[in-house]
Amino acid sequence: MSSDAVLRRISDFHGHIGPFVVIGYRMGLVANKLLGVDPFAKTAVAFTGGKPPRSCLVDGIQLSSGCTLGKGNIDVVDLGEVAALFESKAGDRRVKVTLQAKLLETISATPSERLESLARDFYSLSDDDLFEVSDES
Repeated sequence: MSSDAVLRRISDFHGHIGPFVVIGYRMGLVANKLLGVDPFAKTAVAFTGGKPPRSCLVDGIQLSSGCTLGKGNIDVVDLGEVAALFESKAGDRRVKVTLQAKLLETISATPSERLESLARDFYSLSDDDLFEVSDES
C-alpha cells in the first residue's frame, strides 16, 4: 500500500492526520515485526494517558497492531511518555517502543498549521530514526 493510501486510511480511522496518530501507527508496525501480525497473540499498553493530542497515539496503535479496546488487549496508562509496551500473549517477549526525545521537541516547536506536514514527514522516517526500541523480556 502506498504511503498516501496508508495516510488516508489513518485519516479515515482517526479523523485527521497528526504526528501522534502516525507515531502510534508506526509503533504498531514495529510490534508486528517483532511479535507477529496476529492481533490476538499480543497486548499493548500506551503510556500517553487519555488526553489529546498525545492520546491520539492509541488510535494509531489500534489501527496497525490490531490491539484494540474492543478486544481488550490494549490499555492506556498515564505515565506522560510517548511510548508503548507490547507483549506476546505467551509472555515470552516484551518490547517497549519510545519516540526519540528530539522528535517530541520537534512536535512541540511546530506551529499547529504545520503538524500534518510534520506527521507525513514522520511517516517516511526509518524505525531507527523514529524510535528507541528495547527488549524488556
